[in-house]
Amino acid sequence: LTAPSPTTAVPYTSAKCIDVRKNHHKTKWLMPWGPNPCEKLKDFDEAVSRQIEANDIVFAVHIPLPKKEMSPWFQFMLFIMQLDIAFKMDNDLKENAEITLDVSLAYRDDTFDDWEEIAHAIEIRKLKCTFGSPKTLESEGRHYDCDFLPFMEIGSVAHKYYLINIRLPVNERKGINVGIGEIKDIRLVGIHQNGGFTKVWFAMKTFLTPSILIIMVWYWRRITLMTRAPVLLEKVIFALGISMTFINIPVEWFSIGFDWTWMLLFGDIRQGIFYAMLLSFWIIFCGEHMMDQNERNRLSGYWKQVGPIAVGSFCLFIFDMCERGVQLKNPFYSIWTTEVGTELAMAFIIVAGICLCLYFLFLCFMVFQVFRNISGKQSSLPAMSKARRLHYEGLIFRFKFLMLITLACAAMTVIFFIVSQVTEGHWKWGDITIQVNSAFFTGIYGMWNLYVFALMFLYAPSHKNYGEDQSNGDLGVNSGEELQLTTTITHVDGPTEVYKLARKEAQE
Repeated sequence: LTAPSPTTAVPYTSAKCIDVRKNHHKTKWLMPWGPNPCEKLKDFDEAVSRQIEANDIVFAVHIPLPKKEMSPWFQFMLFIMQLDIAFKMDNDLKENAEITLDVSLAYRDDTFDDWEEIAHAIEIRKLKCTFGSPKTLESEGRHYDCDFLPFMEIGSVAHKYYLINIRLPVNERKGINVGIGEIKDIRLVGIHQNGGFTKVWFAMKTFLTPSILIIMVWYWRRITLMTRAPVLLEKVIFALGISMTFINIPVEWFSIGFDWTWMLLFGDIRQGIFYAMLLSFWIIFCGEHMMDQNERNRLSGYWKQVGPIAVGSFCLFIFDMCERGVQLKNPFYSIWTTEVGTELAMAFIIVAGICLCLYFLFLCFMVFQVFRNISGKQSSLPAMSKARRLHYEGLIFRFKFLMLITLACAAMTVIFFIVSQVTEGHWKWGDITIQVNSAFFTGIYGMWNLYVFALMFLYAPSHKNYGEDQSNGDLGVNSGEELQLTTTITHVDGPTEVYKLARKEAQE
């Protein structure tokens, strides 16, 4: 209700500046406007009439627009490039043409300060353009329909003003920037996180961190009070709590005061660890409630299911390091710029999406088996005394409810992962656009926290004793027996009630 949409896209059109000072490229920054603007060209026809060479033209973009300034609350900046290319009979766009960009990025915090360089690179981008009309004299001057090109990504917005200078160096002998058509304009789209959304996000993290920490301490204290060792499920729930705390800790507050460009990569790693932990937990959670004859309560029993999750997470980590890891050194780098990189990136995202959908179907199958087992054991309930039957019915109802919540949480997580990947990639792919509002991000994040909180609350061992004297023998439960949902406990404190109920017939 309060947060604006997570990101804003701002269009920029570059100014065509004339670089009158030859061989002083390193010291000279060309400004499109402001106290010391450059000499500008209206169009390239003017450049031809004034005999200005292509190498002396610099496309300059000032970020942000006039009378505005950037803020650390914007968190990151992503830039997409679009080229306006006109058709000319004598200067046609070659097939599989490549454009070479000599790009520089600078910053300053005051309108009268000197520009400080952040990065400089020579980048090559493949042009993917189509021309709707027949290539005849009548069509001259019409524009090609070109795909967006990934241009730049920065993981922090620590300064108020940024300046981009782009040159298109022409070298006919080496074939650099030859056969790329007649470029009329270079336009950029700048995407950054909204400050209002960032504040809501930070507030949520700051509020949720102590909540999960307190329940974790309480939960682990309950377990250590037991005379038995903690079982696998209890350990895995605690590990899930640790990974939730890791993603909760609001280290992002430091990004307001420090120029930490690695925050995007760090955020991806944190989320990846949490995803891997959550997916592994659901497999173990269902497995521990299977009540089959397999040997449970050992992590080694789940290597076939947990192994692929670990391998998949590692592959996604490597993919992320290839993109965002390299961008720490060169913000203009993108894995999407090469054929192999694009195919790899697309393959990674598609395979991850398919695997997640298969995982969800497998999880549904496991939950169905657990439900079938529990329902089969419910046939023994009518033979019990009323108080004991009501107690077991309540226990089974809560357990089934938690299982359905688990499935709903899994479905939302799978959808969230796929949608966030598509949203991040759509600028790089072109046409695919999905509008994601802030309620979706905050909702999923809140759901994870509530789910982890509920798990710890429901699965903490109970220390209430239901003796004969308390229930007049109606419950028929031995004194000192614990009422809890956890299964597969066959230690000093005895097995839990759901587990006993499931095993009773098999033992008989």
